[in-house]
Amino acid sequence: MATVTIKNVSKAFGDNVVLKEFNETFQEGEFVTLLGPSGCGKTTMLRIIAGFEKPTSGELYIDDQLVSGGKTFVPPEKRSIGMVFQSYAVWPHMNVFDNVAYPLTIQRVPKAKIKEQVEKVLEIVHLSQYAQRLPNQLSGGQQQRVALARALVAAPKLLLLDEPLSNLDAKLRESMRFEIKDIQKKLGITVVYVTHDQTEAMAMSDRIFLINRGVVQQCGTPEQIYNEPANQFVADFLGKVDFFKGEAANGRIVFPGMNGQSIAYDGPRTGKVEVAIRPENIYFAPDGALEGVLESQYYLGDVDDCRVRVGETLVRVIANGYEYKDLKDGQKVRMNVRSFMVFEDNGLLEQMLKIQT
Repeated sequence: MATVTIKNVSKAFGDNVVLKEFNETFQEGEFVTLLGPSGCGKTTMLRIIAGFEKPTSGELYIDDQLVSGGKTFVPPEKRSIGMVFQSYAVWPHMNVFDNVAYPLTIQRVPKAKIKEQVEKVLEIVHLSQYAQRLPNQLSGGQQQRVALARALVAAPKLLLLDEPLSNLDAKLRESMRFEIKDIQKKLGITVVYVTHDQTEAMAMSDRIFLINRGVVQQCGTPEQIYNEPANQFVADFLGKVDFFKGEAANGRIVFPGMNGQSIAYDGPRTGKVEVAIRPENIYFAPDGALEGVLESQYYLGDVDDCRVRVGETLVRVIANGYEYKDLKDGQKVRMNVRSFMVFEDNGLLEQMLKIQT
């Protein structure tokens, strides 16, 4: 296990600054995810940790050793890291055993030790029975597990993963999330994981760092970032959310775009506000505060994804799948709001509210 300490790390390619003053410590045994849209700087940060890029300024430590910064630069092969890339990058002419053994072979580890370590790691990734197969005889998920085993076989202190599941189909991607997390727990290894997939980040992470345009917008547990987003970008990127313009006064928030309908509000703000509501936090209720017309619904089995026209505004409601049979397009419906977030005009989150309206 290893700690990673990042001090004021910035990275620019010419005039293009892709990372700005990243400061953080990743703790031993922690599963950290760098999350954000394409081009936000998350992969650049991972490559700096790996030693494939040098920071323009700042310092990077693995444990207490300075590995990047000033005149110091420790090459990737001396950082005790394992890395798994988006592409499987397995040798097509080598069987599974030889692919996994490759890092030990080039280090001239004794054959008996290689056999012991490869067999151990193949058991961890559930590939023992495929040791003699070639990569073209494996599924995509199995090939990705070969790449993971190869990264783990030399017992690195730190495991780096760069969007390793993006080439897999949806069902396999879901199962691999839990496999990687289980392996990380079993080994107690520190993991830094890069993805643009919010579901992956939520399912796997101890902490998430949400990055936009090279700047960390917020870091915290999945629950903290989802329920207490620091700004509207965070709220919008992580999970489903709709934003509505309102006017706070006299214990209510009135929505001009919803024909002046309103919901209860016991917060301190008055005047214009931006209200963010996650669609799972709106529910149909006969005595609901908001009234509209069900415009469309999409049955997804476990949920019914609905669109309700309220005045000039389309409101998204994610209802229980069992409600699908009782709802008809064009019917009038009433809704209540379980919880919502209030933002000021400058975009900062004022507070999280959890009230029945």
